[in-house]
Amino acid sequence: MLTAFGAFHVPPTILVGGGVRREVVAQLQKYLIQRVLLVTDVGMMQLGPAREIAALLDDAGVSVTIYDGVQPDPTDQNVAHGLDLFRSNDCQAIVAVGGGSPIDAAKAISVLTTNSSPLSQYAGYHKIPRAGAPLIAIPTTAGTGSEATKVAVITDTTQDVKSMILSVHLVPTAALVDYELTLSMPPDLTAAVGVDTLTHGIEAYVSRKANGMTDPLALSCIELVAKHLRKAYREPNNHDARAGMMLAACQGGMAFANSSVCLVHGMSRPIGAIFHVPHGLSNAVLLPTVTQFSWRASITRYATVARLLNCCPFHTPDEPAAESLVKGLQQLNTDLNVPRLRDCRGVDEARFRSLLSKMAADALTSGSPQNNPRVPTAEEIVALYESAWSLGG
Repeated sequence: MLTAFGAFHVPPTILVGGGVRREVVAQLQKYLIQRVLLVTDVGMMQLGPAREIAALLDDAGVSVTIYDGVQPDPTDQNVAHGLDLFRSNDCQAIVAVGGGSPIDAAKAISVLTTNSSPLSQYAGYHKIPRAGAPLIAIPTTAGTGSEATKVAVITDTTQDVKSMILSVHLVPTAALVDYELTLSMPPDLTAAVGVDTLTHGIEAYVSRKANGMTDPLALSCIELVAKHLRKAYREPNNHDARAGMMLAACQGGMAFANSSVCLVHGMSRPIGAIFHVPHGLSNAVLLPTVTQFSWRASITRYATVARLLNCCPFHTPDEPAAESLVKGLQQLNTDLNVPRLRDCRGVDEARFRSLLSKMAADALTSGSPQNNPRVPTAEEIVALYESAWSLGG
């Protein structure tokens, strides 16, 4: 199952713990930065985290240009607007504050400061020739792990498709992983991004590109989710649970970025691009169905996951343990009140069914399903979408 080798890339600096967001000034001072573009979204400005970071920078004498126009599932147009602001204000570095959307947009803006447009030419693997402007990533959700990855997912508005870009030049210069920024997350967001984190750990571990460097991170991610997610959902102000989930998200990001994601992500991206279902939620609703399809192709690894998630007694033999994982994931979604695919806002059944073939083709084009333990055909992906719709995950 393990590949013979694998390149391992993570941010040169990762600070983890309550309050580390305040180290942003010290990180910029290492590079003698005086002018920054702060990339965020309207919600982060209204809720305060982005304003706090901007104030810290301003108090330190750093000139801050704020771009808060990033939308959920960021687009190439978001990136273009941010790039224009970076250039017109003679910025030297980027600080990203928010969930995966602002951080992914910031990554794309960063590499376009030193590489030619359009962004679409870099879709796929290892196509970016030069490193971009320094980027400090400050996540506010315990989900995507984007602060620690070499991946950005940006919607190509001309083709209505999410493009996955993977390059070492997308790795942030520093990641400030501060769980205190997640204390205000509402329960539904905690649930969706939490299952997203779990999906990263599971897919990194069962991937055909799993390796000896990523396995410990993936397994720790899964174990932390098992211990902390339900508690973080039920007790939003529980600092231990929030810290555990923030660490899990960062570890999951490091794991999948150096292994790979698989079929869940491949099928999730078209749902996000077409119906604008948030990434974490679309992963959550697909995870049980895809696991049902996949587990027999990697019984031992899925059994390990099931045991870590307490889906079965630890002594359960591999095959029944792996099989128990499907019901365990369904129960997790139920406990977290994750909606069924057909109940997600904006997903119209007639349009969904009319676009099944396109979504399946787009999923395969992304490359992620090819890393799955059981590699699907387009027809099987269509059937999985139908199953997720009918069975609710």
